[in-house]
Amino acid sequence: MSSYKDRLEMIETARGKAPADLLITNVHLVNTLSGEIRPANVAVRNGIVLGFEDYPAKKIIDGRGAYLCPGFIEAHIHIESTLLSPPVFAGAVASMGTAAVICDPHEIANVLGMEGIAYFVEASRDLPVSIYFMLPSCVPATHLENAGATLGVEDMKSLLARYPDRFLGLGEMMNFPGVIHSDPEVLAKLEMAKDLVMDGHAPGLSGKDLNAYILAGPKSDHECVKIGEAREKLEKGMHIMIRQGTSQHSLEEFLPLVNDHNWPSFSMVSDDRHPEDLARHGHLDDNLRRAVRLGCDPVRAVQMVTINPARYFGLKNRGAIAPGYRADMVLVEDLVDFQIREVFLEGRGLGEHSFQTGIKPPGNSIHIGELSSSSFQIPAEGKRVRVIEVIPGQIVTRHVLAEPRMQNGLAEADPDRDLAKLAVVERHRATGNIGLGFVRGLGLKRCALASTVAHDSHNLIIAGTNDEDMLAAALEVRRMGGGLTVVHNGKVLSSMPLPIAGLMSHNPLDEVVASMEKLAKTCRSIGISHTSPFMILSFLALPVIPELKLTDRGLVDVSRFELVGLWTD
Repeated sequence: MSSYKDRLEMIETARGKAPADLLITNVHLVNTLSGEIRPANVAVRNGIVLGFEDYPAKKIIDGRGAYLCPGFIEAHIHIESTLLSPPVFAGAVASMGTAAVICDPHEIANVLGMEGIAYFVEASRDLPVSIYFMLPSCVPATHLENAGATLGVEDMKSLLARYPDRFLGLGEMMNFPGVIHSDPEVLAKLEMAKDLVMDGHAPGLSGKDLNAYILAGPKSDHECVKIGEAREKLEKGMHIMIRQGTSQHSLEEFLPLVNDHNWPSFSMVSDDRHPEDLARHGHLDDNLRRAVRLGCDPVRAVQMVTINPARYFGLKNRGAIAPGYRADMVLVEDLVDFQIREVFLEGRGLGEHSFQTGIKPPGNSIHIGELSSSSFQIPAEGKRVRVIEVIPGQIVTRHVLAEPRMQNGLAEADPDRDLAKLAVVERHRATGNIGLGFVRGLGLKRCALASTVAHDSHNLIIAGTNDEDMLAAALEVRRMGGGLTVVHNGKVLSSMPLPIAGLMSHNPLDEVVASMEKLAKTCRSIGISHTSPFMILSFLALPVIPELKLTDRGLVDVSRFELVGLWTD
């Protein structure tokens, strides 16, 4: 309410002395504050809920017995994972009941730094879906790779000063070794954010090291692997974000922890939600369906995507339907399938809103040094190499040993043993850095896959069975200004441009999904059995997720958090 007059008018309207803008009648109200469901009429004026009673109104909608939930709140997501620009993403998830999003833009920040973050903030300004941000804490993500930017304490202070209402706190602190070993730069970021919300990221951390991590500031975690780990973090005061996205599925493992005493300490989040998953299954509405089918009380499930994240992040007047709360509401047929009948944002239906923006994205971000097929050659220096082994359905990988095929003094891929070459090419400053290794479990034949979506520094990652196809894939990605491609026997079979930082498309969701389906169909046609090979590829360069990963600087033993040699003898 912007003035005394506005407040006075709202008070008079709440008392029934003036008509509401909207009255939704005959609904079952899901009250996330009382934990109950009750018959109600809900009145709205100026985008704010007035109350549950019967009111005179300019517009009346009969809810016909449906359930009215608060608008859903995404507590942790990287919008870049959807391959959609922020406005397109907002328009897509709004139809799925999402009313507010807390985004960590560290993907685009690791490519374009302050320029990329500013684009995200400006492109999402004044959208019907409220998009808030966390300050990316790890740009670059680690010292074991080369990113496109560096984001320091002064940069973070500048963002807070420039956008005081858009940044809620410090984003996931992935560098947990830096925290517990008191890295000065990491501690400076924690000190800067001492009065803000701090998200954590500490897979497998326990005992005294976990105590030290929590004491330093991070108060949430979405990276728990086992229920015992989640229980310990819950007992020690962390807000547990149960992740059910495209890459990681944790609901079944962690829902049994939620009970009548501790439920405010849980939220359901996506983290990464890929475009096909978004289009086919939904967003937080999908998480609600899954949670209820796993036995979670429906009201409790709704609380975990509404009032719980609102309270954790300090979002006032969000996450509930009650007097004074923003009128973000979702009308669903039932609390099992959560089939959405209508979505109201600030008391207005989606048809009354626009998701258009005039903000132009940054220009070309692909800067690669000169390449030839010899760029991907691996001279033989022994018999056995360290190999990244893919674990189906997981972003963690195994660290295994193998003997590559040898030819003319070079170590080569061996498709018959599902052993492919892997390369990570620095693509931000054309330094010429290339990390080389091997991967098992991708199921490649005579082909190469390349992508500029490679967490978290998003260098160019290429997997292939021969150097010629790997080169052709790299050149195709450079030509597109970023994106995904499939090359077979020297021919580019299918490609998808991602011109926004090499991470996102300009196109609407259905077109992005169609492009991804074409890529998947192409992969199947050349014998790749994985349903999402590019998703797997995107995490093979992530040196904060165990056990072995590859960056542009070489192989990383994540348990030791250091670079290791390719050859073991």
